[in-house]
Amino acid sequence: MERVARRRYRPPLIPRLIGAVLVGWGLCVAVIFGWSRRAAEGHADAIVVLGAAQYGGRPSPVLRARLDHALALWKSDRADRVVLTGGRRPGDLISEAAAGRRYLVRRGVPTQAILLEPAGRTSLASMEGAAELLKAWRDSLPAAARDTMPSRPSVLLVSDPFHMLRLDVLARLHGLRPLPSPTRTSPISANRAVAIEYMLRESIALPTDVALKFWLVLTGGSVNALPPR
Repeated sequence: MERVARRRYRPPLIPRLIGAVLVGWGLCVAVIFGWSRRAAEGHADAIVVLGAAQYGGRPSPVLRARLDHALALWKSDRADRVVLTGGRRPGDLISEAAAGRRYLVRRGVPTQAILLEPAGRTSLASMEGAAELLKAWRDSLPAAARDTMPSRPSVLLVSDPFHMLRLDVLARLHGLRPLPSPTRTSPISANRAVAIEYMLRESIALPTDVALKFWLVLTGGSVNALPPR
């Protein structure tokens, strides 16, 4: 009598896919958390500050914490120039970048050391704009000075810790060499529950921005044509 071969049980496809997605999501959250604890040393070509809300030209507590951190880096000679990013929200009279410039100039940073990216309403748009600004700045230098610089500028990325991994990835996709420099004094970092909430949001925003960047490259689209998220 022939023995009937036992079939190895395999769970249905949909539960397996859901399980794989959950494992991938969990790994993404873990990497975001690990990256949030990193802080680079050394000198960079520029400090790139990600924008946050401003009210009538006054930086919000979150933006002020980022600007104060960037100011400390600049005073420590970690970079010779600062790139401020952030556009205008509905009803704003000036951009987040312009509010940041006003704040830093009042604290001793010369205007010629500041580059503005005043259009970006998302992290993806801001990083693209910052990369274009730095490329234009490099191209404007005399040939002798330009030839001594690396083709990919190094940038100290200043934002909240939860933001570091996404900024690192986006910077690399735009031809920059990122060095994480998170601010630890933001109201977001001071509240553990809020910080965890933002990290969970990042676990969705990171793959979304990467997929969107590749889609724009394939289709020839512009990030500035996308609605703000």
